[in-house]
Amino acid sequence: MIKHIVSFSGGKDSTAMLLMMLEKGMQIDDIVFMDTGVEFREMYEHIEKVEAYINRKITKLKADETFEFMLLDYEKKKGKNKGQKGYSFPDFRNRWCTNYFKQRVIKKYLKDKYKNFEILEYHGIAVDEPKRLEKNKNKNIKYPLAEWNITEKEALEYCYNKGFDWNGLYKKFHRVSCWCCPLKSLKELKVLYKEYPNLFKKLEEWESKTYRKFRADYTVKELIEKFTREIGGE
Repeated sequence: MIKHIVSFSGGKDSTAMLLMMLEKGMQIDDIVFMDTGVEFREMYEHIEKVEAYINRKITKLKADETFEFMLLDYEKKKGKNKGQKGYSFPDFRNRWCTNYFKQRVIKKYLKDKYKNFEILEYHGIAVDEPKRLEKNKNKNIKYPLAEWNITEKEALEYCYNKGFDWNGLYKKFHRVSCWCCPLKSLKELKVLYKEYPNLFKKLEEWESKTYRKFRADYTVKELIEKFTREIGGE
C-alpha cells in the first residue's frame, strides 16, 4: 500500500502544488513541513493561512537540536575535524542545514510513522528548474508542477490569485526559506539588512562565535559596511 506525502516548504512552488493537488482530488495522506527554526515570521503566518484554507493540519517537524546549536556548538565526532565545535555557516560544498534539518528529519519521521507502507513523495519543483528535477529523478518522488508544465512564475501568480502573498516576502526575495542563508544573493542580503535589522544583528553575533566567515567573499561586518555605504548613496 502506498502513502502519498506532500513535502511542503511553504514556498510558492510547494504551496501551488498542494493547492492544485487538492483541486484535482489527488490522494494526500500527509503534508509535512520541516521547521528549521530560522524561517521568516511571514512564513509561519503563511502556513497557518494555508491550514485554514485547506481545512486540515500540516505536520510540523523539528530537529532535536536547534540551528544555532548545530552552527556553533555541535561537537564533531569523527574525521579530520573531530572535536571541532559547530558546523559553522553552510556553503555550496557543505549544506549541512539541508542534510540535518530537512532530509534526515523527514526521512526518520516517514520511516517511523509509515514503516509498513511504500512512500511516494510529492515535491514542488517547477518545470523551469531542470537541474533540481534531474537530481532526484530515480527516487520515489513525483514533481506534479513539472508534469503539469507549471513554471516558477506561474506558480507564484497562482498563489497570489488564491490570496496568498506571504505578506510581501516574494517582493523582497527570490527564495523565502531560511533568512540566514549565506547563499542568498547580495541584493537579497541588502534587503535583509535594510528591513530585518534584528536578524542581521543575529548573523553578526553568530559570526563572532564561529570559525568560518559568513560568506567566502564577505564577512557580516563587511556586508554591513558595504550596505550602509550603498544605502547612504541612494
